[in-house]
Amino acid sequence: MGRAFEYRKAAKMKRWGNMSRVFPKLAKAITMAAKGGSSDPDTNAALRTAIQTAKAQNLPKDNIEAAIKRASAKDVANMAEVNYEGKWQHGVLIFVETATENTARTVANIKTIFNKNGGSLVPTGSLEFHFDRKAIFEMKKPDIDMDDLEMELIDAGLEEIKVEDEENIAIIADYTDFGNISNKLHEMELEYEKGTLSRVPNAPVEITDEQMDELAVLLEKLEDDDDVQNVYTNLE
Repeated sequence: MGRAFEYRKAAKMKRWGNMSRVFPKLAKAITMAAKGGSSDPDTNAALRTAIQTAKAQNLPKDNIEAAIKRASAKDVANMAEVNYEGKWQHGVLIFVETATENTARTVANIKTIFNKNGGSLVPTGSLEFHFDRKAIFEMKKPDIDMDDLEMELIDAGLEEIKVEDEENIAIIADYTDFGNISNKLHEMELEYEKGTLSRVPNAPVEITDEQMDELAVLLEKLEDDDDVQNVYTNLE
C-alpha cells in the first residue's frame, strides 16, 4: 500500500501507544468542543464525537469529565483553534491544526519544526483549495448489512462508506453533515472509534520511500508538539 500508508499506520499505533502524549490532546479536543457549544453531549454532536473518540482510545472517565468542566475555566477563555499551512519538498503540502492559548509560542514552534526539517510555512489560506473538508467516522464493521447501513445514512449526508480492511470501515460525508452523521449513528446505537473533520487532498501526490522517510521526521515532530491536534498532507 506504499510508504505513506505504512507511515500513517505506524504513527497511529505510536500515538495510541503513547498515552502521555495522546491523552492531553484528546482532553483538549473535548474541552474545545464543550467550549464551542453545550456541555451536554446529547445536544452537542462535536462534544459527543470527541468523547466517543477519547473513549475508544481509553481516556479515563475522570479525565473526560474534567475536560468538559475545564471548558468554563478562565485559562480556556483565550484558547483558540489556529491553523498553519506549510510546504515541503517534492510538492508535499502540510496542513496543521492546533488548539492553543499562546499563539506566539505555537507559531514559533511550528515554524522552527518546518525550517529545521526541509519545509517552510506559507500564508494562511494558501492551501485551502488543495484540500476538501470531510466528516470522517472510523469504526469497526457493524453487525448490519452494508447496503442497509448506506440506506440509513444517505439522508444524513453520506457520500461514501470506505472499506479499510476486513474489520474496519470509514463513513465519509461533507464536513457540513458532520452533526447529521454523528446524530444518525447515535440514533442507531452504532459506536465509532474516531470522528473527525478531516482535510482530504483533492490532487494527491506520490513520493519515494526514501523521501517518505525524510518527511516522516517532520511529521512526527509536528504531531509531538503539545499544541498540535491534527496534521494533514496531500500524499496519495
